[in-house]
Amino acid sequence: MPGRFITDRQHEDYMTLRQHHTQKIAAAKAGFSVSTGARIERDPRPPSQKRRERRHGGGKPDPLAGLWDEEIVPLIEATPGLRPIAVLEEMQYRHPDRDLSSARRTLERRMRLWRAEHGPDREVIFRQSHPPGREGMSDFFDARALGVTIAGVPLAHRIYHFTLVHSGWEHAEVVLGGESYTALAGGLQNALWLLGGAPREHRTDSLSAAFANLDRDAREDLRTRYDALCADYGMEATRNNRGIAHENGSIESRHGHLKTRLEQALLLRGSHDFDELDGWRHFVAQVVARHNARHRDRLRVERPHLQPLPARRSCDYDEARVRVTSSGGFVFRKVFYTVHSRLIGYELKLRIFDDRLELFLGGTPLETLPRGRPPAGGRGGHGYVVSYHHVIHSLRAKPQAFANLTYRDALFPRTEYRRCWDALTAAGPLRQACRIMVGLLWLAHDQTCEAELAAALSAILARGELPVLEELRSRFTRTEGDGGPDVPVCIPSAGSYDDLIQGQGAAA
Repeated sequence: MPGRFITDRQHEDYMTLRQHHTQKIAAAKAGFSVSTGARIERDPRPPSQKRRERRHGGGKPDPLAGLWDEEIVPLIEATPGLRPIAVLEEMQYRHPDRDLSSARRTLERRMRLWRAEHGPDREVIFRQSHPPGREGMSDFFDARALGVTIAGVPLAHRIYHFTLVHSGWEHAEVVLGGESYTALAGGLQNALWLLGGAPREHRTDSLSAAFANLDRDAREDLRTRYDALCADYGMEATRNNRGIAHENGSIESRHGHLKTRLEQALLLRGSHDFDELDGWRHFVAQVVARHNARHRDRLRVERPHLQPLPARRSCDYDEARVRVTSSGGFVFRKVFYTVHSRLIGYELKLRIFDDRLELFLGGTPLETLPRGRPPAGGRGGHGYVVSYHHVIHSLRAKPQAFANLTYRDALFPRTEYRRCWDALTAAGPLRQACRIMVGLLWLAHDQTCEAELAAALSAILARGELPVLEELRSRFTRTEGDGGPDVPVCIPSAGSYDDLIQGQGAAA
């Protein structure tokens, strides 16, 4: 074959075959070309003797003569991490009078051979066996590269990913925040309860992202809570050594596979846009479920080795305390939340989940608010989770405050109300626009007709008109007689239940 030296055995076979066959047949049977056979007949010496002669002065001149032993070897001994191209550039700098442009391949080959014989010891990767039920792994990955949008708005999010190493069973869910303890604890418990058991060991990375913005005491508290969570499920909590990525290779490789499956499923769907976040969550769950169906047999082997679950879920949320200010809300992690004005001055307890905040006054639950996020890249900016239902009572008494309200744009419950505000401010005085807009929001709140009023406003704006508050108020304000049709309710006698029980006994 081209590029390969013939052996002495091939040379001997050719010479023997040549006594009874033509040059072409003898060369073919010996395993080389006719031209090689012609060279053998011109010079019948065995190949080993020719190579010894070439090694002792024959062939091309050495492009690294006077450099390899004298300069290059001491250089790579002192700095083992040098790459061949860096060494070549250094030699060209030291010896500008020598043409070393053709020496790159020679240098790469010699450095590779030298490192195999004299180089430093290299790290050995020890392949591990993974018996059923022993190990589960958790990690997060950034999912922005998938290009998912919610109602046309790009979704910045991560995906929590859990897997059983032996069977390959997986669980994945959308995480809107970062790699926090609440996201880890919630995702892990969702996976274990969906699985119906727990492995003996749970492995994560160093959890450095979850601890990034915490002080020393808070980091220690979080580690204690995580260890307690694993203890509740009978799992040993283990972590990778920081910076040693291959130690988490079982799930790192699965990250790539899951990303690929999601990308392909989105291509088959024909769109990366979802009407709402729950649609994307359901889509991810479907893709993972199809993958798990292919591992059903391996999971059937592993499931008997899993540990039973505890009687109830463990704590999977953080807690904080906030005070409601005179602005009718509180700021938590650079997001302003509104609450009912009755709570101004009170201290509330928060249960912090990845997607929601649960509010408590003492031990009494008040309400649940969606979790907000501060604007991306905005230094000093705030996000807003506000509801006009919370502040409309006070805003109705001071409608002019609506014009310069810091969270005015977040207060519109639907896009139709925002379009109405833009039309009002473009057509008339700002004072009148504030009065009409606040009146519309009060009407939507007081008569619980937010969707119906939005449809009416859309029709009015489509005709190029402006809303008239008095007309809409008379249209949507209910009177006492508008409470809906009367539904007669007939309460059966108590004796009729005895007849029902007797009838069931006869049927049995």
